[in-house]
This record gives sequence, structure tokens and C-alpha cells, in this order.
Amino acid sequence: MRTSRITYWTGAALTSLWFGASGFFELTRNPLVWEITQQLGYPSHFIYILGVAKLSGVAVLLTPNRLLRLKEWVFAGIFFDILFAFFSKLAVLGLPATVDAVVAFGMVSVTYAMFRKLYPATYSMVSLA
Repeated sequence: MRTSRITYWTGAALTSLWFGASGFFELTRNPLVWEITQQLGYPSHFIYILGVAKLSGVAVLLTPNRLLRLKEWVFAGIFFDILFAFFSKLAVLGLPATVDAVVAFGMVSVTYAMFRKLYPATYSMVSLA
């Protein structure tokens, strides 16, 4: 369990650094981030929304032992972000440009697996009668 906890928090920290920096750069109009994102065809207003969503997700991800259901949504959002980044870059910039998305997918997948190991989902039927 100790190894799982260390792996999870290391992954959560690295994911937060990655997506936190990305969100910050999107909100501050960092030329490199904006040029690539606009080159992929995304409009300016979407880049701002993405930046706010990433920073909000980082805040939830770094909250220990709370907001577990919301963390599920954060992981889902991160996976969709990575998926869209991968296919957008593949279509517009080519396969070599997708390396960062592949690395991010691996990192977030391991982090999510450790999250599920530490906080198993318990699904049960609720009687509505």
C-alpha cells in the first residue's frame, strides 16, 4: 500500500505540474502554446476555457482524501484532453508531434490505476422503493 501511495502522489504531482503549467500558459497567452493550439485549429476562447479547466482540475487532484468523485471527473477530463491532443497533432503535425501525448497518457494511466487501488470504487444498487 505504501508503494501505491507513493506512486499515486508522485504521478499526481507530475500530472499537476504538467497540466498546471499548460493551463497557466494557456491563460497567459504563452506564444509557444498558443501558436501550436491555434495551428491545430482550436479557437481562442476555447484555449482560455481549457486553461481554467486544467487549473481547476489540478486543484482537485492535489486535494488529499477528499473530492474522490470529482477526481474521477478530473481524470476523465485529462484523458479526453490527452486523446484530443494526440489525434489533433497526429492529423495536423504528424506522428512525431504526438510523443508528449503518449508520455502523458502513460503517466496518467499509472496514476489513475494507483488512485483506484487506494480508493476502490464501490458501486451498489440503491432501492428506490
